[in-house]
Amino acid sequence: MATRVLGLTRRVTGVHGVVSPRWNRWLSCGISVRPARHGRAEVEEESSAAKEEPVFSRSSIGTFFQERPMLKNPFLEDALLQNYLKRHLPSQEVWADLERFGERLCSEVDTLGWQCEERPPHLLHYDPWGRRIDRIVTCPAWARMKEISAQEGMVAAGYERKYGDWSRVYQMSKLYLYSPSAGLYTCPLAMTDGAAKVIQSLGMSGPLEQAFHRLTSRDPQQFWTSGQWMTERKGGSDVASGTETVARPQPDGTYRLHGFKWFTSATDSDMTLTLGRVVDAHGRTTEGSKGLSLFYAEVRDEQGELNNIQVQRLKDKLGTRQVPTAELLLDGLIAHRISEEGRGVASIANMLTITRIHNTVSAVACMRRILALGREYATKRFVFGKFLKDHPLHLQTMARMESTLSRAPST
Repeated sequence: MATRVLGLTRRVTGVHGVVSPRWNRWLSCGISVRPARHGRAEVEEESSAAKEEPVFSRSSIGTFFQERPMLKNPFLEDALLQNYLKRHLPSQEVWADLERFGERLCSEVDTLGWQCEERPPHLLHYDPWGRRIDRIVTCPAWARMKEISAQEGMVAAGYERKYGDWSRVYQMSKLYLYSPSAGLYTCPLAMTDGAAKVIQSLGMSGPLEQAFHRLTSRDPQQFWTSGQWMTERKGGSDVASGTETVARPQPDGTYRLHGFKWFTSATDSDMTLTLGRVVDAHGRTTEGSKGLSLFYAEVRDEQGELNNIQVQRLKDKLGTRQVPTAELLLDGLIAHRISEEGRGVASIANMLTITRIHNTVSAVACMRRILALGREYATKRFVFGKFLKDHPLHLQTMARMESTLSRAPST
């Protein structure tokens, strides 16, 4: 039987596996070839009805798929923000910029934010030749977020003072729109803004002048982000008694920092502000907050190598996984003291204030985004004979959430 079936197969396909014209007509009409029970090959024609399969033959989830809510221009959808700006910053230029930015969020930024979520950073300790490099690898979307942040002036807008005392309102309005789509790039932006404020308050001299201009630049090629390295294993948020990092003075006026930073967010930043205890001529340090000074350091040297820093590991976090957060060993980090000796905590206070404002704005922004998507979803979800938006109980719930959101900025 096998020989006969093989012979029939060769007649159909030919020697080189090409279907012959004579058999092609049969096959196109739904004719199949199968071996017979008695050792002969039979040609059997299948009816078109038999070829049709039931709807659920290959699926257990049915044919219905809920239409997802679409992100609309978040500025045009936010009546509360629009009314606030009409009263306090009635500028057509600001309005046009926020409307344009809202469209960019929908068309470009939101997708990048999802990519940051899906491709978190990872740490590459060694290159293929065994040389330690401690390279934090982030996705292309994360790098693109940095470019967009510079172009849109997410930090610069607050320092250009184009709208006088209302410049910060304009900046925070953009941050408010940007945050839910930013893939958590608002974390390095918050610290960058805070670092710029600290430098501005302390005076821009020496290396700080260049740093300030980079932190507040709109040029993606010049723009820098900053870290904030304070937390250590012993102290956590109790930096006064828990900071063990020491700073040894050098003949050229710089310092060498030695210590272990337990939690450093946005570790891929270009520079950082950090606290340490200055070692005196006798090798002693002052305990408590009076012994802490504030230092400025660039993360990499002119050759692009880490500035005497070892990245021990990236934190395995439950949330905020898009942001590279690392444990760092400072093994002679070259730094500049930018505060009076012993005035580190007081000097970095501006940074803490700015970052808290960023966190508050971002939290309210996420509330707004959730409510906006909820309203959009209610126009597409059809249950119990009507759309969600037509159910009184749903409307009542959304109204309560809207009321809570409208009070959030003042509470």
